[in-house]
Amino acid sequence: MLHFARWKITLIVATVLVGLTYMTPNFLSKSTLEALPDWMPSNQMVLGLDLQGGAHILLQIEKSGIVDDRLQSIKGEIRSLLREDKIGYTGLKINKNSIQVRIRDTALVDQAVTKLETLEQSVNAGLFAASALREVTIENSGDGIVRAVLTEEGINARVRSAVDQSIEVIRRRIDELGTTEPIIQREGADRILVQIPGLDDSGRLKEILKATAKLEFRMIDQSMSGDQAKQTGAPIDSEILSDAEDENYFHLVKKRAVVGGDELEDSQQSFDQRTNEAVVTFRFNTSGARKFAVATSANVGRPFAIVLDGKVISAPVIQTPIIGGSGQITGNFTPQSANDLAILLRAGALPAELTIVEERSVGPGLGADSVASGKNAGIIGAIAVLVFMFLSYGVFGLIADIALVINVALLVGVLSMLGATLTLPGIAGIVLTVGMAVDANVLIYERIREEARAGRSAIRAIDAGFSKALGTILDANITTMIAAVILFWLGSGPIRGFAITLAIGILTTVFTAFTLTRFLVAMWVKSRRPSTIPM
Repeated sequence: MLHFARWKITLIVATVLVGLTYMTPNFLSKSTLEALPDWMPSNQMVLGLDLQGGAHILLQIEKSGIVDDRLQSIKGEIRSLLREDKIGYTGLKINKNSIQVRIRDTALVDQAVTKLETLEQSVNAGLFAASALREVTIENSGDGIVRAVLTEEGINARVRSAVDQSIEVIRRRIDELGTTEPIIQREGADRILVQIPGLDDSGRLKEILKATAKLEFRMIDQSMSGDQAKQTGAPIDSEILSDAEDENYFHLVKKRAVVGGDELEDSQQSFDQRTNEAVVTFRFNTSGARKFAVATSANVGRPFAIVLDGKVISAPVIQTPIIGGSGQITGNFTPQSANDLAILLRAGALPAELTIVEERSVGPGLGADSVASGKNAGIIGAIAVLVFMFLSYGVFGLIADIALVINVALLVGVLSMLGATLTLPGIAGIVLTVGMAVDANVLIYERIREEARAGRSAIRAIDAGFSKALGTILDANITTMIAAVILFWLGSGPIRGFAITLAIGILTTVFTAFTLTRFLVAMWVKSRRPSTIPM
């Protein structure tokens, strides 16, 4: 156990040097890091929300909006299905969570029900559900009335799906802002938690998170003006939308979208070369470019509306056919507002509206106090442990102290290499790692003492102590690793941060407390050839 091959020595030294190299950037200033060569590690641990302050926002998805959109979609499907079989109907309307229609010829009710039963499609209820669930049920209420009812299970499935989609959209939007280590996760059935450490512009963040960013390109209805439509009512295939810049100015816009924002391939903030004003450029994918080319070719000289979240942000006149699938959105944009709009368009639209139900700002002062308290606790605890080990085990205690310092350095190095976020629970995980490392050394040294009392020579006692303590050390650390895995799997946010720190700490502890300590003890034995145990 005390003999080390050359390749093992090389591997141990290399591991320690790599860990120290990745740890070092945490003690360097930003300017020093920027001056380092590109091949040098420069990652630092990012302080979490509780350590450096930042924005905390809890969002709730609007369930009613999801239900309304789904009912409108089913209403359109019912209309299409009945017309497909030429079944006459009347009174097609939405009533709470259902759509009702009256079949004119009662002899065709059964045929209509059979046709509409194709809407009773099953949807996936989730990973742990026993089977798929039915979203819509078709009911024959008598007197020729047929109802399509949204089930509660179907609504809940739609909400879950909308939350999952919203999380991905929010993540893309926040990543575009360039923030580091945001926390975006589900809270309950219909809420999303967003935490961004170090962000000081919470107002801009709220605007970007709340915006649905549903973009549509529609034609302007020129049969009358928006003001006339407000007085007389809009045609059945058109609707009245207000202008984004002037709430009192209205546009009469066709309901059918020529191209949707889901067919955008890219969007960037730019400047108009003629006026030097901030604009938003966009580019469609192949399908969108084809639709846009056909629409603009057929409507040269007519205005079309660029609609964002139900408001007209621009209404230019089509001068020439737009064949290339790209263009620009003009308006009274500042460079930042144009950039924000480009971010929203690139990230995609939210499936439903989000409302802010909780908002908190954590000041950097509180974080500084937490860092100072954690640092003081760590320093005091570390000094106490180092002194105790030296007083208890002499030279071996000094070796354990060296291994303990390297253990913490390796842990910080791995966390820095992974770009992990350090939170208060993470600091607790580091402190716990120190305790586990000391415990492993105590097990080894006490075993060596027992072997020496049993009459073994110093070298044999040391060798036997390391050999027989290994099983106990592995058992203790494996059970702790299982607990860390469970915490990571079932926990969220800071709990996961603690679990990650603990798991990495277990690996570095096993390496330093057994392999590194054994190597240092072997080097000491080789140089001193002791006849007694120096403890």
